[in-house]
Amino acid sequence: MGGFDWSSIVQALPFLGKGLTYTLQLTLVAGVGGTLWGILLALARLSSIKALARASAVYVNLMRSIPLLLVIFWFYFLVPIMLQWITGAAYPPKIGAERSAYVTFILFEGAYFCEIVRAGIQSIPKGQLSAAYAMGLGYAQAMRLVILPQALRNMLPVLLTQTIVLFQDVSLVALLNVTDFVGAAVKIAQRDSRIVEMYTFVAVVYFVLSYGLSQGVRSLNRRIAIIR
Repeated sequence: MGGFDWSSIVQALPFLGKGLTYTLQLTLVAGVGGTLWGILLALARLSSIKALARASAVYVNLMRSIPLLLVIFWFYFLVPIMLQWITGAAYPPKIGAERSAYVTFILFEGAYFCEIVRAGIQSIPKGQLSAAYAMGLGYAQAMRLVILPQALRNMLPVLLTQTIVLFQDVSLVALLNVTDFVGAAVKIAQRDSRIVEMYTFVAVVYFVLSYGLSQGVRSLNRRIAIIR
């Protein structure tokens, strides 16, 4: 470590900052999109329509059984070929690495958020739904006004914990040559031959952010427990 060059990190901060901004942006979009998609999947899994419940269960189990890296590669490399075959186009459509990353993470994380949401909904006593029906509310109104608000409060700490995991998983987009935080560090490390400095700095930033967020989730969990 005697040759550790701190100045190389300082000089790279603007470029690393852009990469970190993209990482946070992708995490936010995938987190919100995955949560909304997960809510729809959870409602489908709990639906009385057997075909809908089975289809959503197959989707969730499939996504949760495949490595995220494989899903990223599959969407980036194979989906354009499939679209070319379906549309009969002369060339595969260009989806792009960044667009592939957004779609892939939303679809993949939705499966995990689905199970969290489903557990949250099932944690609400069934009497709540019966009471909503007694007040004249339909199923959709009961879910939107009575069940989901309570379920979201119960599952909020778990949702945030999964979002922290998502923040770490976003680093995989560097394999598609996307300039996220890790991708930016890789490019600088290869250009300036400062592998130790760049990777150490990235590791420290990930630790500080992930640990800080996890402590915030723990504090939130204690507050929610007191409210209960």
